Amino acid sequence: MTAGVEKTQVKGMKRVINATGYSFKGLTAAWKYEAAFRQEAVLAVLLTFVALILPISSTEKVALIACVVFVMVVELLNSAIEAVVDRVGMEHHELSGRAKDMGSAAVFLSLCLTFGVWVTILFL
Repeated sequence: MTAGVEKTQVKGMKRVINATGYSFKGLTAAWKYEAAFRQEAVLAVLLTFVALILPISSTEKVALIACVVFVMVVELLNSAIEAVVDRVGMEHHELSGRAKDMGSAAVFLSLCLTFGVWVTILFL
């Protein structure tokens, strides 16, 4: 952007439409470039179907599905962290490694949470 030129702020429905487009670009990029996201998306579809047909309450169905979606959200954030770190530089740096490890840990914790919720609702 040139100095002294202000970016025009988009407001109202146009902003919502633009934001929706950016979101779909992000989902498309995750599907295209992130194997883990593809695996989790396929699993999410399968587990959502299972949750919907199980003879459990609506609240329990929502909890099961919400956990699965939460894993995908965390995976998207982890992928974003990895993309930014890789953009900065491919050489090894302690802070870059730490950021990637923490993102991976967040995915792991979301998977543990999901597993715990599914086991609790289905077996306890």
